[in-house]
Amino acid sequence: MSLIKNLFRMNKAVNTTKQNDVQKNNKSQKRLLTTSLQQNINIVKETLGKSSDIVIREFRAGEGGKLHIAVMYTDGLADKKLVQDFILEVLMLDLRKVDIDDSVLLKKNSFKILTDLVLPVGDVKEISDFDNLFTHLLSGDTVILMNGYGKGIVVSSKGWADRSVEEPSSQTVVRGPKDGFTETLRVNTALIRRRIKDPNLWIEVKPIGRRTKTDVAVVYIKGVAGDKIVEEVHRRLDKINIDGILESGYIEELIQDETFTPFPTVFNTERPDVVAAGLLEGRIAILVDGTPFALLVPALFIHYFQSSEDYYQRFDIATLLRLIRYLSFFLTLLVPSMYVAVTTFHQEMIPTPLLISLAAQREGVPFPAILEVLLMEVTFEILREAGVRMPRAIGQAISIVGALVLGEASVKAGIISPAMVVVVSITAISSFVSPTFNMAIAVRIIRFIFTFLAATFGLYGIAVGLLTMVLHLCSLRSFGIPYMSPMGPLILEDQKDTIIRFPHWAFFKRPRLMNQKDVVRQQRPIKAKPKPPQDGR
Repeated sequence: MSLIKNLFRMNKAVNTTKQNDVQKNNKSQKRLLTTSLQQNINIVKETLGKSSDIVIREFRAGEGGKLHIAVMYTDGLADKKLVQDFILEVLMLDLRKVDIDDSVLLKKNSFKILTDLVLPVGDVKEISDFDNLFTHLLSGDTVILMNGYGKGIVVSSKGWADRSVEEPSSQTVVRGPKDGFTETLRVNTALIRRRIKDPNLWIEVKPIGRRTKTDVAVVYIKGVAGDKIVEEVHRRLDKINIDGILESGYIEELIQDETFTPFPTVFNTERPDVVAAGLLEGRIAILVDGTPFALLVPALFIHYFQSSEDYYQRFDIATLLRLIRYLSFFLTLLVPSMYVAVTTFHQEMIPTPLLISLAAQREGVPFPAILEVLLMEVTFEILREAGVRMPRAIGQAISIVGALVLGEASVKAGIISPAMVVVVSITAISSFVSPTFNMAIAVRIIRFIFTFLAATFGLYGIAVGLLTMVLHLCSLRSFGIPYMSPMGPLILEDQKDTIIRFPHWAFFKRPRLMNQKDVVRQQRPIKAKPKPPQDGR
């Protein structure tokens, strides 16, 4: 394993050197806009292959049509009404009423006049090279070029069709907000701003991907998030040099601390309230344009057992639900392996009546327990995947009916025992309890390893597997923070929100390892003494 890691590091170092050379060459080969409007238009058409969705409108403006102007936008990405009413109409009609001479424009900077006096829009920028022109043009903005000037104006006019804010399908709650992130970055940042009206909430956007140029936003609360963690997030994002980012899963895999582990070290969610709660704890959110899944770092082991609903219900109810999740984690992990170990090596641990019943059930089964488990587990995984990929109208029915029919038919055919159906059912139901899909997948992978250990060494194999898993978990880091904190290292103050959730009035401080500055979350409440009754009442 160490040899493979070293090879990956060497390959990564070589690729980083090559990427730096490519970046230097790209910077030196930037094409600047020319003063000839027609030449600029020809370059745009040739570069984009005269694509039909690129609209280029040339016209004359100013008194007597002295100004030769071109307006470019991408049909389908730009808001046509905004372009028509606030850009084309203003330049073609209103600008004709202004008595302006070309020589005066040349002296006074025509772009300054357009941005300050003519264009009634909010977000306006100047560009001087074709790279920025294509980036803005293909992002839904409108580009304005003028003959005789080697610069252009970019007007924000994004207006593509997008999905409305809906309830997230991957992390549902009984009590709590029902709004979820969408595929539009600006809508997602607005959902966070709506919850945290703090001027220290900083949103820094950077494009990643040489061809897609996907906008990636780093969101954190200045003064609450640790400066070193913020710098580390920016450093890892800046090191990414890839042709395209299509989903936040790309970013997650490229910035995670450890590659060779089934456990996730970057948290993802569709819920704005979960991101807002993480920001208030000092964590950092990474939002990617084009996906409703936001990333939260650092991500600890306990975060994957916490649901946003835990903080909307009373603390006793939340504690019960959280304990059920931890119990389900161990049931999913250990029930098949424990069954195999006990029935194969440690029959003396089973009560005599139950042992007789199991022996009678397995009398006609031709396979050992390990093959039974593998057969049923693999079959159930296939049914689960088929239910996800099938159309929604029939997918759930196929998975449920398939499991029932196959289980009953297998028992009647004598391929598996009825007890094995119970074991697999408990394991499958427990795996659905996890509030996060990443951790559920990790446990589903690891339980096969535990099953093989149980079939080979019995309970001793399970014990060695548990010890190895704990040591592996303790060795993991998420952006420098120990993965098992606050349980390892043990932080007593942070135990109020791990296995048991204390009431909200008990959360005086933020998690210690994530935040070293503004650690006080709330002041200790002062209990008012009841006043004695007056006038005998």
